[in-house]
Amino acid sequence: MEHIAWIGTGVMGKPMAMHLRNAGYPVKAYNRTFSKTQALEPEIIACSSIYDCVKDADIVFSIVGFPNDVKEVYSEVFKHAKKGAILIDMTTSSPLLAKELSIQANALGYMMLDAPVTGGDIGAINASLSIMVGGNINAYDKILPLFNLLGKRITYMGESGNGQHAKLANQIVIAGNIAAIAESLLYTKNKNLDQNSMLSVITGGSAASWQAQVNGAKMISGDYNPGFFIKHFLKDLKLIIEEKERLKLDVVERIEKIYQWLSDEGMNEYGTQAIIEYYLRNNR
Repeated sequence: MEHIAWIGTGVMGKPMAMHLRNAGYPVKAYNRTFSKTQALEPEIIACSSIYDCVKDADIVFSIVGFPNDVKEVYSEVFKHAKKGAILIDMTTSSPLLAKELSIQANALGYMMLDAPVTGGDIGAINASLSIMVGGNINAYDKILPLFNLLGKRITYMGESGNGQHAKLANQIVIAGNIAAIAESLLYTKNKNLDQNSMLSVITGGSAASWQAQVNGAKMISGDYNPGFFIKHFLKDLKLIIEEKERLKLDVVERIEKIYQWLSDEGMNEYGTQAIIEYYLRNNR
C-alpha cells in the first residue's frame, strides 16, 4: 500500500488526511504549526519538517493557504521527495504557478497534479467534496481511488493549471450567490419579514443552493465561524481578476471590493458568510 505524505492540516486538510488514514493508508503529516499535526496522533504520524514527511512517501498531498505558501512547500518537496512520487496540490492557487510547478516536477522525475476542491469544511468532513483535476492523465488515473475517498464528484479538466482554472470559475458562481443571499436577507429584514421563513422559501424553490442552505442560516444567526476563511476567498477573487485578461467580470470585480472591505475591517479570519456584515454596517 502506498505511503502518503500530507502537508497542511487546517480546517480542510485535517479531515481529508484522516479519510485516507481511515481507509488504511499509512499517513505522515506536516503543518507549520506542529501542534495542529500532533493532534492527529497516533492515527497519523506528525512530522516536524517537510523532509521527514515526504522522504519515504509514494504520494504527496498539499493543501495550504496562498500561492506563496505553495511555492515555499514545493521548493522543499522537490528537494526531498523520492523520485517517481506523485505530487498533488489541492490548494486553490494560481493556474500559472500550477503549470510552472508541473514542469519543474517532470524535470525532476515526479508527476504533479493540481486538484483544488470545493465544498468547504462540511464537504471535507463528510468526504463529499467536488475535486477538479489538471495534469498528467496517467497520474490522475493512479490517484483517482484516493480522490474518491475525499469527494463525491471528481472531474478531470485536462492539462496542468486547468484544475485551478475550474476552481476559479466555480468561485465566480459562489461570489454572486453568497452576495445575493446577503442582499436578500437584508431586504427581508428591511421589510419586516421573518428571515428564517424567507430562507425556507429560498431553499425550497428555484433559488436553492448550498450557499443558501448553509451560509444563509449562519448569516441569520450571526455565526461567522469559518468553514472557508474570508482571507482565502479574497485571495481566490484576486486570482480570478489576475487571470481574466480582457474579460469584463462585473460580479467578481464588485464582490472582490466587498471582501476587501471586510478584510480591511479586520474580518480575515471570519467565514465567508460574514459578507452580511458589509450590508448591515452600510445600511444603518
